Amino acid sequence: LLEVRHLVLMSVVFVGLVLSGAGAQVNVLRPLCDSPEAEEAALLVQDYLNAQHMHGYKYVLNRIEDIKIYTQADGNSTYLLELDLLETECHVLDPTPVSNCSVRRKIVTAVEGDCDVVLKKVSGALMVTDYKCKTEGNITEDNCVGCHSLLPLNHTSALEFVHISLETFNNRTKNETFLLHEVGRLSSRIVSGGLAYKAEYVVVEGNCTDEPCVPLNDVKAVISPKPMNECF
Repeated sequence: LLEVRHLVLMSVVFVGLVLSGAGAQVNVLRPLCDSPEAEEAALLVQDYLNAQHMHGYKYVLNRIEDIKIYTQADGNSTYLLELDLLETECHVLDPTPVSNCSVRRKIVTAVEGDCDVVLKKVSGALMVTDYKCKTEGNITEDNCVGCHSLLPLNHTSALEFVHISLETFNNRTKNETFLLHEVGRLSSRIVSGGLAYKAEYVVVEGNCTDEPCVPLNDVKAVISPKPMNECF
């Protein structure tokens, strides 16, 4: 039976829109979702959300579902956006620009994010003030041959494979030892011999002059993208 794990990328309290000033005159604009104004705000949100978390993967804008702009007499305005985003294969520590990151395919259980966002535009400058997002893995059909199912990040057998994989990786390197920094993704798929596990993880170069090894403090020591392996 294929499993689907519902992921939570980020969740904060979504504060309702409050327009200051009793009796303030407010106009509501509904620009097209593919207008330059809407795309500018949506891309700003994309970059803002990716900068908020230090774990997991970057997300790229897929579609603008809705946009409302509340303008005020003082020239400032408030934007309400509904956005659809897709998980990429780039870890948040990967310096690759998100526009150059590949979106995950359905066969490896793609993940989508739905976000409601509030932005303020003051003196011509846009800034995110509140947001809430929920993410969900696409459900794979039972007859999807070769499709992967996401596993919990504490899955015992998959984590055992991670440690064996990292040991193999270290045995192939010279004068360097790498330590596990973060497990990003665990999945499995059904093959003729049973279950095949796939792991994505980030490693950091270690200082092993003393025992036990400790991670180097240099951020550049983190390797991303991570080794990706499959075990049958």
